This record gives sequence, structure tokens and C-alpha cells, in this order.
Amino acid sequence: REIDGSIAATLKTLSPIRSIATVVQTGTSGYRKLVATGSMGAGWVGETAARPETATRSFAEIAPPSGELYANPAASQAMLDDAMFNVEDWLADQIAREFAVAEGSAFVNGNGTNRPKGFLTYTTTNEIDSVRAFGTLQHLATGTAGAFPASNPQDKLVELVHSLKAPYRQGASWVMNSDTLARIRKFKTTDGAFIWQPGMVEGQAATLLGYPVVEAEDMPDVGANSLSIAFGNFRAGYLIADRGETRILRDPFSNKPFVHFYATKRVGGAIIDSQAIKLMKFAAS
Repeated sequence: REIDGSIAATLKTLSPIRSIATVVQTGTSGYRKLVATGSMGAGWVGETAARPETATRSFAEIAPPSGELYANPAASQAMLDDAMFNVEDWLADQIAREFAVAEGSAFVNGNGTNRPKGFLTYTTTNEIDSVRAFGTLQHLATGTAGAFPASNPQDKLVELVHSLKAPYRQGASWVMNSDTLARIRKFKTTDGAFIWQPGMVEGQAATLLGYPVVEAEDMPDVGANSLSIAFGNFRAGYLIADRGETRILRDPFSNKPFVHFYATKRVGGAIIDSQAIKLMKFAAS
């Protein structure tokens, strides 16, 4: 029989969080980052007036929780010898895709135990930046449980944009899944114009209120008390710490006559600036 040399497979959705977050390469798993919190005081004085001590910014230490991804698929030596395509390359490609799916899910929903801590698992409150505790995210309620308001729903999106401080809006983006985006694409202004704008050239991201939209299928669907929309500068707000690249060990000895391809990757993730990411909560308050 003649078999096509290229193997077709069902496509899996890969999370785009890695492409918009800050990624650092670390030498050990014990990576730490210092973040300056609070504000530095300053004041006006006369020429000969006393200069009392002013406030000093403090430091917070961020230690991104990390874990190890692994895969250990096997193929018989006879298959490797007789197959009409390169089984080893195909397995390596499949492992890379599975790792991308797993880590992408963790960057959004990971609980921080032997895996990264996802930004949706942090404590949220409706308090503004000036009074909210460091490490707590701010959410904006839609006012309706499990839905946008019936009247002028686009106004809530505008409020979410401006809940983010102006310096963070440079480079900010929306993050939501395709189901939520489908709802928003139907929103119109009073003159009938869609607030969602498609990219004008190939490869350019679509925009919502002037900011690019990133589709992440790991974000939850709209439901009661769901945090289905994130808006923020993820490069400033979320850190991914990679401990080296994916390693694949070809093991023909442990389980003869099978050849195992043991792959590992260590990666961590955490929020480093809780003021840089805002969430929309589909709740009454």
C-alpha cells in the first residue's frame, strides 16, 4: 500500500499567553524577582526649610511557582525501522504541541502546585489600585449575573479599559475565548457601527476599542460569576520562567522491544504586577 508521507491530525488550540507575556530564561528553578511597590514621596520646601524624611518604596519578592511537564510515548523498534515516514520527528512535534497546550492552560488556570499559577486563580476584588493589596487583581462587575447588561453593553468594555492606568495601556490587549468574542462582535454603537474591527492586513490582530484581541480558549465561557474577559499589559503583568528548552531522551533499553521518547520541560509562571491586568466579572456585583 502507498501511504501519504505527511500525517494529518486534528488541530489543538494553543494558548497565546506566552506570546504576550514576559518570558525569561533561568539557570535554576529557584528564580526570584523583586518588584518595587508603593510610592516615593516628594514635597515642596522653602530655601531654608527643613527637609523631613519622605516615604520610600518597598520591595516584594515574586517566586513564580514552577513544575515539570513530561511525556513518555513509546514506539516499537520494528515500527521505527519500517514506517514510511520519520516517526521520531513526528513524535517530537506531537510532544511539543502537547506541552504547549498544557502550559498554556496553566498560565490561565494553573493552581501553582507543581505547575505555574494562572492569572485567573489570583484573588480578585472590586477595589481600585490605590487601596487594593499587592498581588490582588481588580475585577469590574457587569451588573448582571452571567451576562452583559441588556442596555449599552459596550459601556462596560469602555469602563474596563479605563480602569487600567494610562501607562499600562501602551501595549495592552484583550484576552477572551471565541465564544465570548462572538458575543462582543455583535455590539454596535448608537450609529450602527461595530465596535470590533478586523485587521486591515494579513497577520494583523483584530481590535476592540483600539486594542488587539487575543483569543485564548482556556478562558472560561460567559457564566454566573465567571471571569471571562481580561484586559491589560501582560508583558508588564505576567512572567513566564523557562528552565531550559524541552529535552527528549531516546530510551531503547528500559522496555524492550519498545523505544521510549522521554521528554521533560520545566516552566513557571506568576503575576508580577497586579495593577497591569484587569478582569471583567459577569456578576451583579
